[in-house]
Amino acid sequence: MARRRFLVEPVHDNAAELRGEDARHLARVLRAEPGQQYEISDGAGVYLAEIAGVERERVTFRVVEALGTPPAPLRLTLFAALIKFDRFEWLVEKATELGVAAIVPVNAARSEKGLREAARKRAERWRRIAHESSQQARRLGPPEIGEPQTLAAAIGPPTGLRYFLDEQAGTPPLAAVIPPPGERRASDSVALLTGPEGGWTDAERTVAIAAGWAPVSLGPLILRAETAAIAAAAIVAHAWWASQLE
Repeated sequence: MARRRFLVEPVHDNAAELRGEDARHLARVLRAEPGQQYEISDGAGVYLAEIAGVERERVTFRVVEALGTPPAPLRLTLFAALIKFDRFEWLVEKATELGVAAIVPVNAARSEKGLREAARKRAERWRRIAHESSQQARRLGPPEIGEPQTLAAAIGPPTGLRYFLDEQAGTPPLAAVIPPPGERRASDSVALLTGPEGGWTDAERTVAIAAGWAPVSLGPLILRAETAAIAAAAIVAHAWWASQLE
């Protein structure tokens, strides 16, 4: 059974500490004791560490050894149109598990009114969800959770490969548009733009294409916004990961 991993503050002098909710969980629920071993990550490296001390709101670790960390297969950014917050929370959790590097909420024309302003108050909760999901998925660190943006800001200056999900008939499949295996590199940057319930407006499609985003499809079925976002992220992440094994 794999050891539990905790995200900690930067390691200094072979020591690290855990505070707040994670420390309380480790101390009270897992009944941590000095000498027990866990994996810890400070965002720069992963270590095998043993507990040096347990307090009510603080657990300290002593590093035993550095552990190898497989490189990320690519940098994947998910620009996700705002949807109902219970569904957006699920999207954040699952995108984190898939290794998405950054999640940026986007206010689309068909996003419900008021979601953008309310999203600013939700950002900290989304970061907490991403933090917890990162530990479960044994990531090096959590994804960045960006501030809510307008579509115009989100599609901004061109960087890397950029695809937007579109349900219109005749749109090419995502799997057919991404580079072939021999052309995929760990240094690649890929951005996915996923729409709200109800899809994009014609004006939004026009603007995205003009900004260099390629329209792609996930097939003939109509998916919920959060399902489409995770399905697309899974296709891209798996494709780049599989290319590293060839």
